Amino acid sequence: MSNSDPKARPIPGKRPPAPESAAMPPSSWAKKTGFRPKFSGETNASDSGQISLPPRPKEQRDAQPDLEAGRVKATPPQPLPVPPPPAVNGADTVVAFPAENKDQTVVKRRRDSDGGSGGAKKDGSGHGANGAGTNGPPSGPRRATARNEEVIDVEDDGFAGGRHTHMKYELRDTPGLVPIGLYGFQHYLSMLGSLILIPLVIVPAMGGTYEDTSTVVSTVLFVSGVTTLLHTSFGSRLPLIQGPSFVYLAPALAIINSPEFQGLNGNNFKHIMKELQGAIIIASAFQTILGYSGLMSVLLRLINPVVVAPTIAAVGLSFYSYGFPRVGTCLEIGVVQILLVIMFSLYLRKISVFGHRIFLIYAVPLGLAITWAAAFLLTEAGVYSYKGCDANVPASNIISDHCRKHVSRIKHCRVDTSHALKSSPWFRFPYPLQWGTPVFEWKMALVMCAVSIISSVDSVGSYHASSLLAASRPPTPGVVSRGIGLEGLCSVLAGLWGTGTGSTTITENVHTIAVTKMGSRRAVELGACALILLSLIGKVGGFIASIPEVMVAALLCFMWAMLAALGLSNLRYSEAGSSRNIIIVGLSLFFSLSVPSYFQQYGISPNTNLSVPSYLQPYIVATHGPFRSKYGGLNYFLNTVLSLNMVIAFLVAVILDNTVPGSQQERGVYVWSETEVARREPAITKDYELPFRVGRIFRWVKWVGL
Repeated sequence: MSNSDPKARPIPGKRPPAPESAAMPPSSWAKKTGFRPKFSGETNASDSGQISLPPRPKEQRDAQPDLEAGRVKATPPQPLPVPPPPAVNGADTVVAFPAENKDQTVVKRRRDSDGGSGGAKKDGSGHGANGAGTNGPPSGPRRATARNEEVIDVEDDGFAGGRHTHMKYELRDTPGLVPIGLYGFQHYLSMLGSLILIPLVIVPAMGGTYEDTSTVVSTVLFVSGVTTLLHTSFGSRLPLIQGPSFVYLAPALAIINSPEFQGLNGNNFKHIMKELQGAIIIASAFQTILGYSGLMSVLLRLINPVVVAPTIAAVGLSFYSYGFPRVGTCLEIGVVQILLVIMFSLYLRKISVFGHRIFLIYAVPLGLAITWAAAFLLTEAGVYSYKGCDANVPASNIISDHCRKHVSRIKHCRVDTSHALKSSPWFRFPYPLQWGTPVFEWKMALVMCAVSIISSVDSVGSYHASSLLAASRPPTPGVVSRGIGLEGLCSVLAGLWGTGTGSTTITENVHTIAVTKMGSRRAVELGACALILLSLIGKVGGFIASIPEVMVAALLCFMWAMLAALGLSNLRYSEAGSSRNIIIVGLSLFFSLSVPSYFQQYGISPNTNLSVPSYLQPYIVATHGPFRSKYGGLNYFLNTVLSLNMVIAFLVAVILDNTVPGSQQERGVYVWSETEVARREPAITKDYELPFRVGRIFRWVKWVGL
């Protein structure tokens, strides 16, 4: 038979290669929900959301996930074809890297605007400049993307492991006066709530009038514009708006409700404001020393994402007793305000008008404008008018039971009870010491000094996240110290002018940069100049001061929730699935709520008659706290500081994160650029060096700057 004939048998040799496996289909949840990531092209994305991805190598298909570390076990890197010649300077090049610890190829787009090489740069520590503690892309050959490959883009937040891959304008871009002006206006308008809401809370708590609120709002706008210009020029030089931070709100309310201020007669507002000014000035001097002495560079070793995340989240969560209880004073207005902001920022966030996602960017001002207009129409229609009741009569002077029954709705639902707009002047120049000479109390100053450390931790997280979006590389530890030192000097200005809080980097900066995709330093500076001009128009401050309290509370509910979420978003730099990090963050958040509750409830019985509203009760702990030694000042400091949620979260997180063993990648250790390498990199030097050759004068100060 022919089959038995040895000559007819095929000669054994190499088997033909197995065909490549098909692309992995999307998971079941993607099929059900129709999930479809945003791509720069739509050729390989079907209508059902199925996306054709490059096939995975066999080593990655066989890799087993490491559930403890939250990542796939490392496999040897695969060799890649030699890339074609680099593109012409100034052109956009597209390069593909095998993403570490991922199971698919992530294609990154980078701009070759600095005349650098086509390869991805690394910082001086040898780590990738992504700040996640990883080694970034492999240093082997790279290839250009094929035509049929998709370039993965980001939808909203701008964090996909790449660096400013989708930014419209980066740090040093200057597209022209008109685009810069428009983007600067957009940048500040999207952060309107963070700039104006704090004065609307603390001034009424101090017993100030609507005129006082108007003046403080104008002062805050002026100081915010000046300090932003200083910071973008002589601080970190990142496009970060400076202003009143929610970090300072809780300690300010604690000082306002100190026992020595309870029995004051006359103008309580000016007296308490001078006490706040003194405490802020001393704490700001401490922060200045912390930055310019180089101590901040040492503390950077202790501050990592696992520390920053619960600390900032605790700032937002700490105001739960103030938020909705104030909204409840007029539910039909407050709840509508919250629902509108949620609808704009979530359900309508993808709607674009002339290339701008107006609902996502302007969610807060749009929600405020619509609700305010509706409340005005209800007020004019007489919905909140009751026969024989006058909205201008104080509640203590109302005799009629009928009016007493409706006094809350008359006071909180009507929009014509404020006379701030009518009484404010057209032009007013904020000047230092406008409330009088500051009063210095060491116990209050110590409380603010502790808070300035938390403010510095917040700023460190903002520096790192914003540099990944807008700058070429993260700053050096010296640049971070320089930025913290200048923030201290800016807070001294805030104390002298009397804003009621310190001046620091506003946490919402990172979210605004990612959403607006605008990282230009010039746009922020031009917006700061516009803010200074607006502060000189007294009617602007009067208009803002006339926002009804219930709408302020509704906006604060959204802002504080955003602050908590932005804090927790820092965990993206660490291994979020690691049990180590989960336990540390969980303990930090729990004790940040539980320990202050112990201090706030200590010594208060159910029948205790308190002299402050229920939403301010957490801030009178100095009168009844557990520390009751013979040293009254020490008791005040310990009872007040340990009742602050963010302080407890920071202490628990910083101790556990720096004592519990964990790898750098697992902890997500912030990677900063090395000084010597940064001086040799033209892009880093241009990003962070001081203007007008000021840096050369202070080059001998090795621990600050480049």
